[in-house]
Formats: sequence, structure tokens, C-alpha cells
Amino acid sequence: MKILDRYILKKFFGTFAFMLALLSVIVIVIDVQSKAPRIESSGYTVSYFLLHFYPYWMIYLIITFMSILVFISVIYFTSRIANNTEIVAYISSGASFHRFARPYLVCALAIAGFALVTNHFLLPWANIKKNELIIYTLAAAKKNQRIENQQISTQLSPNEYLFINSYNKQSNRGSGYLYQKFDKNRKLIEQITATEIAWDEKRKAFVINNYLQRTSLPGDKEKLASGGEKIQDFKSTPTELFPDELLGENKTTPELIRFIDRERSKGNAAINTYENELHQRSSMPVSIVILTFLALALASEKKRGGLGANLAIGISLAFVFVFSFEALKVVSAGRTLSPAVAMWMPNIVFGPLAAFLYLKRANQ
Repeated sequence: MKILDRYILKKFFGTFAFMLALLSVIVIVIDVQSKAPRIESSGYTVSYFLLHFYPYWMIYLIITFMSILVFISVIYFTSRIANNTEIVAYISSGASFHRFARPYLVCALAIAGFALVTNHFLLPWANIKKNELIIYTLAAAKKNQRIENQQISTQLSPNEYLFINSYNKQSNRGSGYLYQKFDKNRKLIEQITATEIAWDEKRKAFVINNYLQRTSLPGDKEKLASGGEKIQDFKSTPTELFPDELLGENKTTPELIRFIDRERSKGNAAINTYENELHQRSSMPVSIVILTFLALALASEKKRGGLGANLAIGISLAFVFVFSFEALKVVSAGRTLSPAVAMWMPNIVFGPLAAFLYLKRANQ
């Protein structure tokens, strides 16, 4: 049986590698053609992006859709060997369907293990490289949304708040600064206003200019202080203090967990976005195993329509799987559903379906 195991392993990894290479070439060609004008209008060349952006972008894309890629690969090569009656010959030799499925499990676990390690530790490194340049590939409206001045309103801790009337995340400078601190009874005990705020890279802190500080003292008294410059150290970088949706992608799992804990203590209302990222890193590798056995159950029986019918079914299910993930992300971000439930829901639904179809096929 080891010869047949090696045959299945070769078919599995060979088809997967072919699909991977095909996807990479097609996606890069299409994406470069559509985004070349945006890249060049930003002062960069396409060749620069081919070296410094697309390799990291492809790592992100491949890992994100790894489970779907495995699913379609298994559908494809299993349908071919089923149409050639190779599975019938294998079972007729006395081996069980469970024994036939063993190399599928080995391949799925190997790819899932690789995806698990990559998701938690290696992909964030690629995302840092990707996200440095991704702004220059966006449409004008989305690009302007990122580079234009924004109004900042954030909670630093349960009792501290920060407001900036106009802040630019590219230059890390802003105007119209207001800091407020309250006591446990929600009484204002400190307030600082300033005309300007800017990040000082050397000091690793913010510097405010033309400030006025009011501090409450016992007996309803108040202390006033003013000056031209003052250091405001919030123990965070601008990126972490004013996080966007891409920040979670850039952090390894231990860093992301610490960041989520910190944002939760601050009362960040957008925390579900980062928790979605955290849970998806583990749920996606598990889906590789689930979809492998779902594909095996669907494609291992010779049926009318052959490869075309199986691929049509496979692509349809892949679309449902991807759509459900994206839809549940939106639902979870709106705080309607917990991130853990949202990111594991596709596996919870497709897992029993895959088990049922697999056992049904094995008992035929």
C-alpha cells in the first residue's frame, strides 16, 4: 500500500503546487494591469512593486485562500482518478476507503500545520512589508481617505480621553488637541489643550505646542499651567494609539493578544476587528482538513458529468465558504456576533457536513 500512498501524496502535492503557481501568475498579471496607473501616478514603478510589494502580497493572498486552494486541488485530482476507476481498483484490492483516505489526511495535516505556523508568526512579517505600500495601489477615494486629515477621538484608559480636531497619520501631526482625565466619580480632574501635536521619533513620545493645562485641586481649587512645549508620553506609538484595521495583520499572535488586552482595557469599540483576525488564524488551518475530506467525499465517486460536474460543485461550495467568512466578519465587527463564534462558524457548519458525506461514501 505504500506505493499507492506515495502515488496519492504525489498527486495531492503536485496538483496543489500547480494550482498555486497558476493562481499566482494569473492574479499578479491581472492585478498589475489594473493597478499600474495608480502605482505610477504615486511616483513608483511597476518593477519596484514587483520586487517590494507583490511577493508579500501573494504570501498574504495564498495563506488567506489556502483552504479553498486545497479544496479545489483535491476535487480536481480525485475526480480524475475516480473517472479512471483507480479508486475502484484500490478498494477492490481489499483496502478500506478509510485506508485510501489516509494519505489525504497526512497531506491535509502537513499543509494545515504549515498554515498554522505561518498565520501566527510568519504572515505578520509579510503583512508589514505589504501594508507599507498597499496605500499606493488603492483607488483615489480610498487612498485619500487614508492620507487626508482625520478627526481623532480615542479612549486611552477607563478614565482618560484624547481628542484631536485634525490629524494626519502619514506625518503624525495634528492640530486642535484636547486631553481629559476623570476620577472614579467621573469628575474632570485634569484637562490639557494645545494648538498642535506631533510625534517625536527620537523621544518616542508626542510633543504638544502652545498648551494650557488645568488641574483640579482639593477644595474646588484649580491649578493653571501653560507653555510653548510639553511632552505627552502615552506609552504607545502613533500606530498603536490610533490603530487602523490593518494593524492586527502586522502583529504576531503573542503581540496581537497583548494589543487586544490593552485595547479592551481602554474600551476600544472596534476591538472585534482584531479578535476576528486572531481567531481566523487558527480556524483557517482547521478548515483545510475539513475541506479536504469534503472534497474527497464529493469527488471520489464516479458520476455523470465527471470532472466538470465535480469542479462546478466544488467552486460553488468554495464561494459559499469564502462568502460566509467575509459576511460573518462584517456581522462580528458590528458586535452582533462574538468573533470566536463568527470565525469558527464556517467550520462548525462544514465540519459535520464533511463528516456525514465522508462516512456515507466510506460505507457504500
